[in-house]
Amino acid sequence: MDVEVEPANGESNGEILGPCLTSHIDEGSAESHRYYLSRRTVLEMLRDRGYSVPASEIDLSLQDFRFLHGPTPDIERLRFSATHCTDPSDRMLVIYCGPGIVKVNVIRGLHSQIANKDTLTGLILITQNQITDLLVNITKHVLKPKHRVLTDKEKGKLLKKYNIEEKQLPRLSRKDAISRYYGLEKGQVLKVTYTGDITESHVTYRCIW
Repeated sequence: MDVEVEPANGESNGEILGPCLTSHIDEGSAESHRYYLSRRTVLEMLRDRGYSVPASEIDLSLQDFRFLHGPTPDIERLRFSATHCTDPSDRMLVIYCGPGIVKVNVIRGLHSQIANKDTLTGLILITQNQITDLLVNITKHVLKPKHRVLTDKEKGKLLKKYNIEEKQLPRLSRKDAISRYYGLEKGQVLKVTYTGDITESHVTYRCIW
């Protein structure tokens, strides 16, 4: 296949051409892009877990993120916390770690920093090798069914309706990506809704184990 390369100045045989394709390529650093995407996924994850997260933070553009944090973001400035919508005493702290293995002394240092923080009930520690997992929000994938975490009351009604015990429900491992996204614990139940153009919509339930 022959490929023609247009002159960089946008002219060919005296004819003015449109902008080169390279003008549409992201000119910012790949590092800042990774941090931007991973931060947005974590914000969405906390929101879906019931924490109060401003929409303005989630909708922040890549350009605005780079304006605030530069081409090489300072991981200390990426640290943030969020409070649960229904329980003000439940506050989650998110910390990014630098490159390299997270050693015990680093964990101890982080512990000493947050030990005196009141109402702090959880910590999400993001290491460099985990950032890749956060570049895409898996719950938004077109092939993923819709998931919703049942309340304890809803779970009780479900078991009573079908006259079954918890152990009789289909299982989902805590290590599953969806379980980790929602931070689910053993015994919690997910309502899974499947939709498709060919098959009719149907609902199933999964119990975390």
